[in-house]
Amino acid sequence: MIVFRSKKTFTVLVVVIVLVSMVVMPAFASNNNASHFGNHQEGVPLKIGVLTDHSGPLAIYGFEQTQGFELGIEYATDGTMEVAGRPIEIVVRDNGGDIDQALADARELIEVEGVEILVGTVSSTVTLNLQATAVEYEIILMAGPAATPAITGENFNEYTFRVCRNTFQDAAAGASFALNEYGSNYVIYASDDAFGAGTAAAFDFVLQSRGATPVRDTIFVPTDTTDYTASITEMIESGADFAVVIWAGASGVTLFNQMAELGVQDSLGVLTGFNSNDIQDLLGLNQVGDIGFIVYHYTAPDNEINDWLVETHKERYDGDPPDLFTECGFATAQAIVAAVEATEGDTFPDAMIPALEGLEFEGPKGTYYIRPEDHQALVPMYVMKLVDTEPEEPFAYYELLAEISAEDAAPPCLAPGRSSENLECPPAE
Repeated sequence: MIVFRSKKTFTVLVVVIVLVSMVVMPAFASNNNASHFGNHQEGVPLKIGVLTDHSGPLAIYGFEQTQGFELGIEYATDGTMEVAGRPIEIVVRDNGGDIDQALADARELIEVEGVEILVGTVSSTVTLNLQATAVEYEIILMAGPAATPAITGENFNEYTFRVCRNTFQDAAAGASFALNEYGSNYVIYASDDAFGAGTAAAFDFVLQSRGATPVRDTIFVPTDTTDYTASITEMIESGADFAVVIWAGASGVTLFNQMAELGVQDSLGVLTGFNSNDIQDLLGLNQVGDIGFIVYHYTAPDNEINDWLVETHKERYDGDPPDLFTECGFATAQAIVAAVEATEGDTFPDAMIPALEGLEFEGPKGTYYIRPEDHQALVPMYVMKLVDTEPEEPFAYYELLAEISAEDAAPPCLAPGRSSENLECPPAE
């Protein structure tokens, strides 16, 4: 039995086999991803490879992703850690946010470990590069917290799905509140990376579609900046009614502390996304009174699945509640289990793709729906106000102002050539 997944290796093997007998070629030519051959049999372990960042600039999100994913598998399988008669093995690799390491990890997971599904990662730039690996090996890639719209937009491929939100959904959640609260003239301040560029484009699109006006081009700031004084001064002097601040990772603590020191909120309103609990804890009083969008906070949803997630997470992790991207990992695991159940254990893309397209299920935030056209999930979003830095419950800083429905937060389809009767997407190039 052929068990290699490398296309180059498989090509060599096929040449050798052809020299022996032309008859055997049709048995393998239908799918180059040969390590899947026969693996959907009952009892054969299903290995899932999780690519994440546990040691780099987005490590805090990486741990949220993996903890949520493990709990999601447990919940979706009723504690058996088995689907369609196949025991599930989760294999985690830490790429530290490095593209080359992530690509090497993906190849090792596929060729050596024999994983059949990839999950990850937290970096938009890394995930965009991983998409080519999914195409090369013809393997399903479930994108993680990486939020750039390009993953399910201009960089779309049939093997990539995203159960987590993208930044258009962030923008839809925050835009109406900012326009009502602050005014119509805005400036965007963003990290100079794929996440920052994608999020800035999403906010421009959403805000301008609702009548807002940018006062200047986006202020892009290198992610390794330590002194933000010059760029913050540009923001203050822009003449905008409010600034959209787009930043991810622990370096945001330094940024927001310097914004407070320079009196940004005395000059203009600030719309931003609330961050992970530990980062918000470090910011302390600097954001009290701020209104912002948030992907997930454990106090926002009111349903039995979220209750299970909160209770179980506290039991497993020393009383800590689930965090910003725990839900993303959890729901991704749920989607995988639901799809593999539907295919009766078959992880070939020709079985998994139709199982995932149009999949609807209940998760920590309510109802999730994966659009068939661009493989982007529609999910509820939240707008919250930071009201308390010393809450009785751990990290319960916020007052929920609004839950934005999945339909109202739905992003435009940006996947070329994927239009349907229900949804318009850009034409194929």
